[in-house]
Amino acid sequence: MRGFGDLEAVLMDRLWNRDDDATTVRELFDELVAERDIAYTTVMSTMDNLHRKGWLARDRAGRAYRYWPTVTREEHSAQLMHEALGVGGRSDLVLNFFVDRISDDEFAGLRAALRRVATRRTEAS
Repeated sequence: MRGFGDLEAVLMDRLWNRDDDATTVRELFDELVAERDIAYTTVMSTMDNLHRKGWLARDRAGRAYRYWPTVTREEHSAQLMHEALGVGGRSDLVLNFFVDRISDDEFAGLRAALRRVATRRTEAS
């Protein structure tokens, strides 16, 4: 399954929390260096790796790049869930075990999502 490394996850979390604002390496580095011992080049190469993997888009802004996520946090979570269904054995059993472990509120949210999708699919046919 394809998730993020530790630093990748930290950077993506901060980018997702910015509500569609593009960010430079320097801006993220300045935030992170206040909390941990990290090199600017480490942040830069990690953001470049995320760009090469397709998780970040970027535009040139003077001599720097401004980066932003290509998917939302929720889209990424859905992709991970879809991958888990594909590699986790029988998908019907995986779903059954998953549903057995979610809270009542999560179950209600899942039920509502299924109704919305079913309505959209019915309207599309």
